[in-house]
Amino acid sequence: MATKAAKVEEVKTPKIKKLKTQKVELSAKKAAAPKKVAAKEPKTVKAKAVKKTVKVVEAGVPETDVKVKEVKVEKKKPGSVLEELFEAGAHFGHVVKKLNPKMKRFIWGAKNGIHIFDLEKTMAGLESATKILTELSASGKRVILVGTKRQVRQMIEVEARRLDIPFISQRWIGGLITNWKQVKQTVDRLNSQKLLRESGQLKKYTKKEQVMFDKEIARLERNIGGIAALKEAPEVVVVFDTHKEKLAVKEASSRGITVVGIVDSNANPDLVDYPIPMNDDSAKGLEIVVRTLGQAIETGLKKTQELKESRTQDSKK
Repeated sequence: MATKAAKVEEVKTPKIKKLKTQKVELSAKKAAAPKKVAAKEPKTVKAKAVKKTVKVVEAGVPETDVKVKEVKVEKKKPGSVLEELFEAGAHFGHVVKKLNPKMKRFIWGAKNGIHIFDLEKTMAGLESATKILTELSASGKRVILVGTKRQVRQMIEVEARRLDIPFISQRWIGGLITNWKQVKQTVDRLNSQKLLRESGQLKKYTKKEQVMFDKEIARLERNIGGIAALKEAPEVVVVFDTHKEKLAVKEASSRGITVVGIVDSNANPDLVDYPIPMNDDSAKGLEIVVRTLGQAIETGLKKTQELKESRTQDSKK
């Protein structure tokens, strides 16, 4: 029995030692082989064209021998207006059952029960609108922005104040075009009340009367504050939802005033001189159109200002 145990120990012992030595040798080989780690070159990002230094570090290399590589980061060009409109969902119309038959020429097709606009026709309409707005603004025509829906209200207020042009963002005033004389009286009332308050002439009234004056000024400012500087009836109306602003479109078209507007699949394009067929509920799409049309108006106003300055210089000479 003792002999068998001794033989078993003789057989097992070398096997265990062999495994241990193999493991030690393998771990030693792994430790001895240093890995080379190189930093990846950065991808092109949206930034100005600048030279950027990138360190390429290798394991076991001292800091003094680190390689420095210069990478030129190019500015990525922004997408076209067509791409922006597509990403904003401007091509989605209303459900099929709400289609106005007169809008069929702008429709590409239908998907999942919703009409899809042909964005090429949308771009054609937008380009025509920008061209005519530049021409009319340069000729001195009075342009007014109209948008009372929640998505576009604040946008047109900011853009109109930037361009110093009249706007309506709360409610269309009936008769603004067809009965301008009556509306002008209300505008004059607002301006006179504000002037009296600023000059301090309302202080002679009692506190209750002053509060009543303040309430009246606030109400008028809310309703017609955007047209307070308008001296005569507008000559160009830019509407950002022709279906919601039916009254404005009808008044303008009845008097032969130029109408530029966004027309959705449920609206009538025949009343609009320069229709822009697209989704009028997309906040992103509305923002793109407000910005584009605002730039067109600004270009025309600059031309008018340059013409006035040149005439003034000529008269001085």
